[in-house]
Amino acid sequence: MWGPLSDEVISGCKRHLENLLKAPVTEEWLAGLHDEAPANKELYRDPEHGFVLLAHTEPAGLFRPPHDHGRGWVMYAVQRGEIEMRTYARIDEPDGSVRLVRRDSTLLRPGQVQVYLPGDIHDTRCMVGPALLYRFTERDLKKEDKVEHRVARFVAQNGVWTLGAP
Repeated sequence: MWGPLSDEVISGCKRHLENLLKAPVTEEWLAGLHDEAPANKELYRDPEHGFVLLAHTEPAGLFRPPHDHGRGWVMYAVQRGEIEMRTYARIDEPDGSVRLVRRDSTLLRPGQVQVYLPGDIHDTRCMVGPALLYRFTERDLKKEDKVEHRVARFVAQNGVWTLGAP
């Protein structure tokens, strides 16, 4: 089912993540994640297609400012805890400045999956923790960010989210 971005690829990947979220905590690998509580752990990297599945444990209150995922798309799946995810529209002003306008907010609870496509901007805040979430990315986002510098990150200036330094 893997291929270029399409409705079928997104729905298939989302379905797989929803099934993964149904795994009982008694399974050894999942119990290990609960005990280990890794901030960031790679669970799988596909050698042929390059997609990556990661596990993240986040404490209550952890906030990740608005960002996009470059050319990539990503899915977040909550296994334990609650994560608020707010989305934004990027506004390019005539003077060349950039600001964000908040679009909406979603509270992800255990068993739920959220999809972000290329160009989507969002932030995350752990509302109930520790939260355990999976992040499925269609490519290595570390490379997208640190090597190719394609990830946009935003900073607050005078109460407005604006484009941060590259």
